[in-house]
Amino acid sequence: MHDAFTDPELRYRQRYADLVVNPQVKEIFIKRTKLFTAMRNFFNEAGYMEVETPILQSIAGGAAARPFITHHNALDIPLYMRIANELYLKRLIVGGFDGVYEFSKNFRNEGMDRTHNPEFTAMEIYVSYKDYNWMMDFAERLLEHCAIEVNGTSEATFGEHKINFKAPYKRITMRQSIIDFTGFDIKGKTEDELRAACQEMGIEVNETMGVGKLIDEIFGEKCEGNYIQPTFITDYPKEMSPLCKEHRDDPTLTERFELMVCGKEIANAYSELNDPIDQRQRFEEQIKLAAKGDDEASEFIDQDFLRSLEYGMPPTSGMGIGMDRLIMFLTNNPSIQEVLFFPQMKPEVFGKQGPDLTENEKIIFDILSKEQKMDLNELKSQVGLSNKQWDKGIKGLAKHGLTKVTKTDEGLFVEIL
Repeated sequence: MHDAFTDPELRYRQRYADLVVNPQVKEIFIKRTKLFTAMRNFFNEAGYMEVETPILQSIAGGAAARPFITHHNALDIPLYMRIANELYLKRLIVGGFDGVYEFSKNFRNEGMDRTHNPEFTAMEIYVSYKDYNWMMDFAERLLEHCAIEVNGTSEATFGEHKINFKAPYKRITMRQSIIDFTGFDIKGKTEDELRAACQEMGIEVNETMGVGKLIDEIFGEKCEGNYIQPTFITDYPKEMSPLCKEHRDDPTLTERFELMVCGKEIANAYSELNDPIDQRQRFEEQIKLAAKGDDEASEFIDQDFLRSLEYGMPPTSGMGIGMDRLIMFLTNNPSIQEVLFFPQMKPEVFGKQGPDLTENEKIIFDILSKEQKMDLNELKSQVGLSNKQWDKGIKGLAKHGLTKVTKTDEGLFVEIL
C-alpha cells in the first residue's frame, strides 16, 4: 500500500518513485518501447538499414530551428547539437544505400510546453527511387501496423477523441484546406497581400515574416486544429520547404505532406530536392530571411551537402516522425512530460527555504508549475480568481522572483523562473 503520488512536478523530478507507486506509468514506457520495436521491425522487413549520424555538427542543418551551441576545445571551433539528421541521411543515399533510417535524439533551443521538450526523439527514413505519393501509402501502412502492435487495435483514444489509424487516410492540399476554413485563396498572392489577409483574420504577424511564414501562420491558426482523424496535408508552397522538390505540375509548390492527428503534426515528408543548383538557391533564400530577422530560417549553407548532391542523389522520398508525440496519441497523454522518463525541468534548489506565498499566489503557482509556461489569459481563466485577487497574486509571484511575464508575437505569457 502506497500513499498517493500525483503531483506532476514531483512525479517528473522523482520518476523512480513515480514508477514504483503508479504502475500505470510503467505501462506507458512499456508501450513506448513496443512502438520503437514495431517501427524498427517494419523497416527492417522492408530491407532498409538502421544507421547512426553525428549529434555534434559543425553546421546546424536539416531543419528551421534554433540550435544549442557548444565549443570543441581541441579544435577551437563552435559545434551545434543536432536539430535534425536529414542532410547526413541523404549523404548516405548518395553513397548508394537503397533506404536508411535513424531514431535520433534532436535538440532545439526553443520553448518548453506540454508538447515540446528541448531534447526529443525523431525517426527519419529516406528511400531512393520513391516520391511523396509512395511515402503516403507507406506511412499509412506503418502507422496502422504500429498502433496494432502497441495497443492491439488500430484505434486509440486521445482526450475526447477516438482516432483510427487504419489506412487509408484523407488527403487534402494546403491551398484547399485554407480555402475550406477561411475562404481565402493563397495561390499567386504576394507577401503584402498575405500579410493583409492575416491581419484581416486577426492573426498576429510582423515584417520579418516572408510568404512561407505567413501562409504557415494562416494554416496553423485557422486550419490545423480541425484535423482530428489522420489526414495528409499536401503540396506546400515552395517558400515553406527549402529542402523539398518542386511540384511536378506547379512550380510554385513542393511535393510535401504533413500528417495531422488531433490538430497536431506527427509526420513530415518530401519528394527530396536533388538538384544542387536549385538547392543552393533555396539555401540563399533562407539566408535572406534570416537577415530579415526570421530566427527559424537557416543562416548557413552546407557546402559539403551541396557537393554530395553534385555527385548525384537519385530521386528520393524522406519522412520524419515525432516519436514522443506519436506515443502521446497512442497512450492518451496530452503532455510530453508523461512519455519521457526524465523531461527537462528547471533545476531543483536544495537546502533553501522558498518564500512564504499567499493562498492566491499558491493557486497560480501550482497551476503554472504543471506547464512551466502558459498564455496569461489561459492561466487567469484556469485559476478562477477575481481580477483583484489575480492582479495581487501574479504581481506577488513576480516580486518573489518566481515568475515573469513576457510579450511575444503570440501574446502575453507567464513562465516560471
